[in-house]
Amino acid sequence: MVIFGENVSFDHYFATYPNAKNAAGETLQGSTAKAPSFTASDDTPKDIATLSHDGLLAPNNPNTVQPDRLSPMQAVTCDQDHTYTAEQKAYNGGAMDKFVQFTSRDACAPGQYGRPGLTMDYYDGNTVTGIWNYAQNYAMSDSHFSTVFGPSSPGAINLVSGQTHGTREFTAAGQPVVPTASDYAVRVPDAQGVGTMINDPDPVYDDCSNNSHAKANNLAGMTGKNIGDLLNDKGVSWGWFQGGFTPTTAATGTAPAACLAKHSNVAGVSSTDYNPHHQPFQYYASTANPHHLPPAGEAEIGHSGQANHQYDLTDFDKVVNSSNMPAVSFLKAANYQDGHASYSDPLDEQNFITAQINAIQNSPNWDSTAIVLAYDDSDGWYDHVAAAVKNSSNSPDDAAWCLDAYNKGVPQAGGYADRCGPGPRQPLLVISPYAKKNFVDHTQTDQASILRFIEDNWGTGQIGDASADAGAGSLEAMFNFHHERKDKVFLDEQTGAVASITHANNGGGNG
Repeated sequence: MVIFGENVSFDHYFATYPNAKNAAGETLQGSTAKAPSFTASDDTPKDIATLSHDGLLAPNNPNTVQPDRLSPMQAVTCDQDHTYTAEQKAYNGGAMDKFVQFTSRDACAPGQYGRPGLTMDYYDGNTVTGIWNYAQNYAMSDSHFSTVFGPSSPGAINLVSGQTHGTREFTAAGQPVVPTASDYAVRVPDAQGVGTMINDPDPVYDDCSNNSHAKANNLAGMTGKNIGDLLNDKGVSWGWFQGGFTPTTAATGTAPAACLAKHSNVAGVSSTDYNPHHQPFQYYASTANPHHLPPAGEAEIGHSGQANHQYDLTDFDKVVNSSNMPAVSFLKAANYQDGHASYSDPLDEQNFITAQINAIQNSPNWDSTAIVLAYDDSDGWYDHVAAAVKNSSNSPDDAAWCLDAYNKGVPQAGGYADRCGPGPRQPLLVISPYAKKNFVDHTQTDQASILRFIEDNWGTGQIGDASADAGAGSLEAMFNFHHERKDKVFLDEQTGAVASITHANNGGGNG
């Protein structure tokens, strides 16, 4: 099971791990609840590539603004610049010292915290308490990266196919176009209009794109295969479950569906639940559910049918305790709970993550489950570790970090431009009865490593066409498949604090 969050760099959540400030008098934004304290286990690994470990906290950081701690009362912040080119420029040739100039956005809307150089700031275990507690009790990585630079849609596409090339542009009415020059939907297109995705165009095979018809932006569609196609070929059950996928207005005749359900975050700011450009399978004709049709019944969930493996999160709730839970499940929160700065936050995100993991641990499926907690991009938040370029690029969208690699002979896989990576470092955790406890993996991985893990586990074969899956690092060091743990760690869904730790007794129950 993959819980795929939004827009977090590793340092943004783990800059001082495992040490939290535990300041007196702090409360959680949106309530009067006391912020939880955090004390790490004595056997927590010491060699973790954090800002504190590497000596880059104030006053020793090379950026023009020093990193500062965000409190639990500052959970909702401005969104940062996380575009393909800006993130490369922030790297400044590997000096990692131009984030303030190129990715920091500091002027915030009401209900959002901001300050000059906000991109440098980070949370600790008094705010991201749940994620720190999962790291304490299961496995995490300090060397996991975006497959490429850039925002959400490329990250989601890399999760399911490892290939952001193969994009075609369509009008808002769904008519194919052949662009004569690069634009937002498709970059560096060939003569047939096929290019690369580096931005966040909505998917063409989705009625709810363009804010459910409120906009007239051009759309994008992907060619090629994704992991859903490979799983279908092997007869393996699977599904993508996303908050707000159920339409508020159903499609009728030629009238498309609309998806306009809303919720508010801890700052009281409302946003629509469903975000089309966070749904990667809707870019592919083979795996899309354009009208957001529900499954014909619970027996269809995970299998071929009118929903075509694309579901609302409420459909996952129906099968999590049954033998019909899909072999592979991707879970995507509604916008207000996905962790994306500006309309979401780590507190709302924590509520979603802990609720899902608690539900899995309480289900009969737990003993055969591996939960991967990962993210689609960094949001432009500062991180101090740069991975050497594995896949270069030579296009007008590339800055020195990628162009220098290209000029030094680093391959441009498939000859496809605008796929430079790895991009920024992100959190990655594995929660499972087979996950190592309080373990930090230093193996370099990226979003396509999750794809590769699924391919290898179910023997699907690989995507091909220069997909990043072929060279993706392995997640296996985070597991011990020869030892099934008998403990379950349940977290408080509001605070992220450890609520209980249960152990199987000799009779097989929980003690």
